[in-house]
Amino acid sequence: MFDTLSDRLSATFKNLRGKGRLSEADIDATAREIRIALLEADVALPVVRAFIANVKERARGVEVSQALNPAQQVVKIVNEELVSILGGETRRLRFAKTAPTVIMLAGLQGAGKTTLAGKLGLWLKGQGHSPLLVACDLQRPNAVNQLSVVAERAGVAVYAPEPGNGVGDPVQVAKDSIEFAKAKVHDIVIVDTAGRLGIDQELMQQAADIRDAVSPDEILFVVDAMIGQDAVNTAEAFRDGVGFDGVVLSKLDGDARGGAALSIAHVTGKQVMFASNGEKLEDFDAFHPDRMASRILDMGDLLTLIEQAEKTFSQEEAAKMASKLQSSKGGKDFTLDDFLAQMEQVRKMGSISKLLGMLPGMGQIKDQINNIDERDIDRTAAIIKSMTPKERAEPTLINGSRRARIAKGSGVEVSAVKSLVERFFEARKMMSKMAQGGGMPGMPGMPGMGGGPGRQKKQVKQAKGKRKSGNPMKRKAEEAAAAERREQAAAQGGAFGLPAQDDKNFELPDEFKKFM
Repeated sequence: MFDTLSDRLSATFKNLRGKGRLSEADIDATAREIRIALLEADVALPVVRAFIANVKERARGVEVSQALNPAQQVVKIVNEELVSILGGETRRLRFAKTAPTVIMLAGLQGAGKTTLAGKLGLWLKGQGHSPLLVACDLQRPNAVNQLSVVAERAGVAVYAPEPGNGVGDPVQVAKDSIEFAKAKVHDIVIVDTAGRLGIDQELMQQAADIRDAVSPDEILFVVDAMIGQDAVNTAEAFRDGVGFDGVVLSKLDGDARGGAALSIAHVTGKQVMFASNGEKLEDFDAFHPDRMASRILDMGDLLTLIEQAEKTFSQEEAAKMASKLQSSKGGKDFTLDDFLAQMEQVRKMGSISKLLGMLPGMGQIKDQINNIDERDIDRTAAIIKSMTPKERAEPTLINGSRRARIAKGSGVEVSAVKSLVERFFEARKMMSKMAQGGGMPGMPGMPGMGGGPGRQKKQVKQAKGKRKSGNPMKRKAEEAAAAERREQAAAQGGAFGLPAQDDKNFELPDEFKKFM
């Protein structure tokens, strides 16, 4: 979503590199480019004005003028100001002192409230809670049925006593759900309310009645991140009509400009608490302003990447793999079965292109990342699963006839099987070297990248050329002596011990003539 903004900001900062000091003109030019980038990203005008004013004021201050690298200091200022307009610190859910905690979802129709209720339920379930989804959207056709399906996929309970499609009282359903949650020992109730195609009085009144009936601990306003400036207007109307405590951004994986995400917290004074960035129920997480700012500036998001890895990878399994790679056999205990298991765990973390996008500097090769074929992992898995258990344990057994059989079984070319086995041996060798403390192969002497003390081979010092004296008189004497030595050598004989000859009468010796 923020690709265009990220590209413009990167190009702006590139122009500052190499400047030892920033002039007033440099600061104004940079501010102008950032302003254009933000306006093109559909950020609200008041937000842009406040942002640029803060950046210019700090860029003219002491922190940049006395910095060793002014360009990097400007990037730091922009990063901090981005974090500020995105809401500052991460806002956490407030839980009730006495269960159940009631969370009410509000927003326009089509913003993704019902799907988001399932995502939030799954996320809370992963935190050790027992959520209950409540179907209070009784107007939209099949809304109740949709919530039931989403709840089943998420593995959480649902309370839907009314069929919906215009039948039933949503306020009564909301009231009854609290008693139902207490009886069934659910510690969190998520109320899904009705939406409309636009803001109207009926919607506001119904949402206000449900709010008064259940006294929610958190009212979350769900907004479609792709509707641009209108998201801010809608948020302000809901804030004044019903009130809300936090914002949830849905469809953050879209190709829109993303200005809503940068504007809404600053304009409404309410922080973005959650972000939905995909169609799967797992594509949902708490919104971290610092991490989002880091992504926009192409600094990556390693903390989120680490958190996803910790959720997916088993510590016990990781220790087992590490011991195999560190074994005295040089990692030969690490088999294709282990390789497949590791690959499947990486796949559980999500899209490979999304994972790579969290690494710093990946914005420069985003086209290549976007063109990654996610099915390559499936093809690799098919090849490995077409092998016998013995072949997976001992890949050296795989000869020509076995390769042909494996290729036929997995529906690939024979060359693909050969390439996979070769790449496996190379990867195992590299991982084994790294696990044993050798660092990255081919990079000796660098800390963490190729062997510590005692592992480096002794380097043979290369002879340095003779240095010239800094004293002009002494240097002149040395040059005269060198010229005299050259004249004596010429008188005694030429290079390679051959007799010195005149350039005009020079002739190759007989031994060399036969090669001409």
